[in-house]
Amino acid sequence: MPNKIKDGRVTWREDFTKHKVHYAMMVPYFFLFTLMVIVPIGTAMFFSFSDYNMFQAPKFIGISNFVNLLIDDNVFYIALRNTITFAIITGPISYVFCFFMAWLINEFNVRVRVLLTVIFYVPSLSSSVFFIWYFIFSGDAYGFLNGFLMNIGIIRNPVQWLADPLYMLTCLMIIQIWMSLGTGFLAFIAGFQSIDRSLYEAGAIDGVRNRFQELVYITLPMVKPQMIFSAIMQIAASFAVAQISLALCGFPSRDYGAHTLVIHIMDYSTVRYEMGYACAITVVLFALTLIFKKGIDLGFRYIKSDN
Repeated sequence: MPNKIKDGRVTWREDFTKHKVHYAMMVPYFFLFTLMVIVPIGTAMFFSFSDYNMFQAPKFIGISNFVNLLIDDNVFYIALRNTITFAIITGPISYVFCFFMAWLINEFNVRVRVLLTVIFYVPSLSSSVFFIWYFIFSGDAYGFLNGFLMNIGIIRNPVQWLADPLYMLTCLMIIQIWMSLGTGFLAFIAGFQSIDRSLYEAGAIDGVRNRFQELVYITLPMVKPQMIFSAIMQIAASFAVAQISLALCGFPSRDYGAHTLVIHIMDYSTVRYEMGYACAITVVLFALTLIFKKGIDLGFRYIKSDN
């Protein structure tokens, strides 16, 4: 919004002339944002109201895709339930886990801190770690978890962790939490490093006596931007889960026990080539993500108003 002056508000033309260099520097961002975000969202919304198979021109069919999605697609509700359950459980736990691990790592010296950051961050980049978890949750007696539980007498027969719908979603949640030390984790590390150490000295003079009080009264207020960013990233990652399920539980998973909305989108887009229907599912997923993001924003505003 244009800055105020004594005679009123400056016009947009005057503000643009005054800050044209700043606007010019924003052009690359707005170009990429439009190309990578606005255009795909608008395209998905357009095709969601059409019958489109990628080989023929799209045919406008109104809200038929959404009607079929909500009335006739039982697998959609399974995917919706799995996705929301996954997001509600793994999102907050991953968020707290990222913050706690970053807080602990920040207490070490520079060399140890860099080493630990790399060790914890690398699993979020590599898909080869799935093979480790596949061995841990293997359904035979040679699997690590089955072998351990059988040796201590908790179970007698091997459990099909990644094939039984009763267990597979829980296993995926555990893996997702372990792999959650990604971008949000690095944001917390950077946020802790940017805190002026003199604030802790001033806090000690003002009556801060222990590490918990330092965390509440100094650390948390100083890393609030990183907290918001990390919260949004964790929610987005929770709603976008698909690779873990595809790698460990197969496609489709047994009784759709690990089926998510992203996998449902992949099914209709890359297997059945029903792009219009896939775009309708995408719009629903986009709306869900926005709702949860809005809830996060309201939560942080409430915390800020209390402070």
